[in-house]
Amino acid sequence: MNENSFIQRIKVNSEILGKIAKIDEFKGLWQGSLRLSPQILGRLKASVIITSTGASTRIEGSKMTDVEVARLLRGLKSHPPKNRDEQEVAGYADLVGRIFDNYRTLKLSENNILQFHSILLQFSEKDQTHRGKYKSGDNAVIMKNQHGEEIILFQPTKPYLVKPEMEIAIDWTNEQLEKKELHPLLIIANFVFEFLAIHPFQDGNGRLSRALTNLLLLRNDYPYIPYVSLDEIIENKKDRYYLALRATQKNHKTDHEDIAAWLNFLLDALLEQTEQARQLMNTEQPEKLLSERQERVFAVLKGGETLGVAEIDKRLTGLVPQVTIKQALARLVALRLVERVGRGRGVRYKKI
Repeated sequence: MNENSFIQRIKVNSEILGKIAKIDEFKGLWQGSLRLSPQILGRLKASVIITSTGASTRIEGSKMTDVEVARLLRGLKSHPPKNRDEQEVAGYADLVGRIFDNYRTLKLSENNILQFHSILLQFSEKDQTHRGKYKSGDNAVIMKNQHGEEIILFQPTKPYLVKPEMEIAIDWTNEQLEKKELHPLLIIANFVFEFLAIHPFQDGNGRLSRALTNLLLLRNDYPYIPYVSLDEIIENKKDRYYLALRATQKNHKTDHEDIAAWLNFLLDALLEQTEQARQLMNTEQPEKLLSERQERVFAVLKGGETLGVAEIDKRLTGLVPQVTIKQALARLVALRLVERVGRGRGVRYKKI
């Protein structure tokens, strides 16, 4: 892969330009009109770390809900993660938290990417030998069909080519961002696609690609990134996410490269993020940041009552699935609208 092919495969049309213009228009509005207090922004960031961690790890197969993620992260100092899902959650939360807090000093470099990978897998027992190191063996992207048979979806870069290809992608990205001849969203989309096509690590490539997306967006002046979870939006569009990647990867390193399918997916996700951020921008009241189902759960908690999940479920008469009630309660606690009373199976909730 050479640097000229990166330019050639970014084919821009009026639809793509229109999406970019809408995203940039909102960026200006956010910077000029934000009325949210630092306290609410702090709560939102803490909530998004939980939401993004849950979403990003579930995309890769984790079964943990946002409620379980929040509980794990609260007790992490005294209770280390004990299984694969918990180890992945703890690592991603640490990495995305560092990016949100320190992005101004975190440049896109090979050393930083290796360090990010090491942070991501710091708790993963089976990954200790290769964390922070490029892969040493093939890692084909596979899926299982309905009969349990493994099907190869994509063959990434061979191990001996990973380092030179990563260096080309990183150098091109930094050079283009500095030259400002291409729009930064085009450059970021190209880098993230190339990173996933190389698949430089034995494990953690998907999670790391989303962490790097957040970093690059923040470093290129999209300041609302920590307050609306892009990872959650991608999780909700997971089928489209994989379809867009597969459609683009099938022509990788051919004369017919075109990343339009991936670019459109990413821009659509960013547009949805701006719409959610717009709702934040127009309110000082945290209860207005809730989804319809979260509002229903919040409305059930009246006065000084303390209720358990089963009691809330009963009052909602099946309108909201119990797993969604638990996720809504985690969100309400993160926004400090509701407090937990007790622990474990006996935990109850009370409006603050």
